[in-house]
Amino acid sequence: MRARKSIDRLDVEWLRSCNAGNEPAAHVHTAHEPAAHQPAANEQLRRTPAPLRLSPAPFTHSPTLPHKTMTAPSPAAAKAALAPNGMLHVGLNLSNFLLIAPNPVGNDYRGVAPDLARELGKRLDVPVTFVPYDVPGKMADAVDSGAWDIAFFAIEPLRAAVVNFSAAYLEIESTYLVPAGSPLHTIDDVDKPGVRISVMNRSAYELYLTRHLKHAQLVHAASIEESFNQFVEQKLDVLSGLRPRLVMDAAKLPGSRILDGRFTAVQQAIGTPRGKGAGSLGGSDAGAEYLRAFVEQAKASGLVAALIERNGVKGVNVAPAA
Repeated sequence: MRARKSIDRLDVEWLRSCNAGNEPAAHVHTAHEPAAHQPAANEQLRRTPAPLRLSPAPFTHSPTLPHKTMTAPSPAAAKAALAPNGMLHVGLNLSNFLLIAPNPVGNDYRGVAPDLARELGKRLDVPVTFVPYDVPGKMADAVDSGAWDIAFFAIEPLRAAVVNFSAAYLEIESTYLVPAGSPLHTIDDVDKPGVRISVMNRSAYELYLTRHLKHAQLVHAASIEESFNQFVEQKLDVLSGLRPRLVMDAAKLPGSRILDGRFTAVQQAIGTPRGKGAGSLGGSDAGAEYLRAFVEQAKASGLVAALIERNGVKGVNVAPAA
């Protein structure tokens, strides 16, 4: 068996291939759910990815992201567990416009999550096909359908009962926006009787608020756009969401304020259905173990940080080492 190249060398070679326009091709599978149309304002948080200019030297390891040597199953064992049919089906949550954006030229997807999926496919030596969903709840509902082998979405205790997650590869702050003249000034002010909070149903931050709020009332909406619209039209007290999106919303509402701090940080990770790959080479946990090692190596080597920069994403942070 060929000896595997070091993680740093693999990451640098892949990113150089992006510069040369030689990214591995990915076929896109269309799920039953239609792709969400993101508002034009989203472009304020995204710029056209510029080619990376890498020095010949490997990435230096950030002191906050120490390099870890992890024992992972072999690529052969992981491939048998994650892609037993020779194709890696990757679930994408299109409502997360920070990490996934439709390519305006073709049918392919670009962004931090699709690029990370392509690198995983390259390591496993399998082609990648994307399975898009307009909201994360529908992707979670499909966990037992066999539609996807791995999926990119937020870690949540409710989902963890059926999905085997890696550690987070990046974090996104969740906080509140309040209208002009609001008497609410801190995160703690929000959880009071009579306070109504607009929230996107079954988003990671909605699941968190459902578990933790004791007094405030959640008013659910089917999408991010509907959550904003009902906040305005029904004159609700608070709009909850990811900080980068709330920055965009605040620009449309003169006098509105984003509260300091956060009520949680959404942990974006890679998951695979629990029990997937049972009986495959290396055992039923080979796929999940490989994903954990892959994510830790991608963070420690600087690959995740480089993909965030390359895709022009603002308001996200590389997650700490697990």
